[in-house]
Amino acid sequence: MKVGYLGPKATFTELAVSKVFQGFELEPFSTIPESIDAIADQKVNLAVVPVENALEGSVNITLDYLTHVVDIPIVGEITLPIKQHLMVHPDNKDHWQSVSKVFSHSHAIAQCHKFLHNHFKGVPIESIASTAAAAKMIMEQPELNAAAIANELAAKEYGLTIVQKDIHDFHFNHTSFFVLSEQDLDFAEISGSSHYKTTLMVTLPSDQAGALHQVLSAFAWRKLNLSKIESRPMKTGIGNYFFIIDLEMKLDEVLIPGAIAELEALGCGVKVLGSYPSVTVNLD
Repeated sequence: MKVGYLGPKATFTELAVSKVFQGFELEPFSTIPESIDAIADQKVNLAVVPVENALEGSVNITLDYLTHVVDIPIVGEITLPIKQHLMVHPDNKDHWQSVSKVFSHSHAIAQCHKFLHNHFKGVPIESIASTAAAAKMIMEQPELNAAAIANELAAKEYGLTIVQKDIHDFHFNHTSFFVLSEQDLDFAEISGSSHYKTTLMVTLPSDQAGALHQVLSAFAWRKLNLSKIESRPMKTGIGNYFFIIDLEMKLDEVLIPGAIAELEALGCGVKVLGSYPSVTVNLD
């Protein structure tokens, strides 16, 4: 089995993949669409791509690609704690507090603002393509006497020394990743998770007052717990939206089908994007 994922190597996506798909062959791709297309092109059996971050919100390109471009089901979800570390070339580990510059991805820099403000005031902070790219640069150019902000996998991959662990401002930060596949993959057995979620795409009937209230009522009176409802543009004109809805249960034979039938009777369009096990991995 081959697993495609959003690269390059040593990103948080690979860290999530490596924690769950141990012993699988892994292949990085440059973009989220390339990662997903690799399934249809039969380059990989499944793909793992980011879908939501606790601080930054949804990864819109993932949602839009799954709803507008391809018809590939969600077969699993991995949630990963985001832990950022400061790392330097081994030659510079004894004088890391006097580094000339700090490199990382813009999101990682923003997530470590307090640490950088307290320890590197006045030091240039430069944003580059990814945390992994920052780590690679530090390893290849020790003469810079610079530091990178990245994860533990990047430090291991590029032989860097972590000089300060867990420098992120918010310790509840997590990123969720969708596992996508056209094959009959038993993600529950692979991940060991028994917690299920179901994701629906719902389009509303046009120009009907109270339509969203009626949609929510179809779930509420059945006591179906919604963990997320999010609007995305239909890409057909201003004001035209559909909704992504997450339910905290497995697709059953009565409650969710009953809610879908009620929504369709109201004139809504409903598509099940996936009913899948969800697992949270531990980095400790």
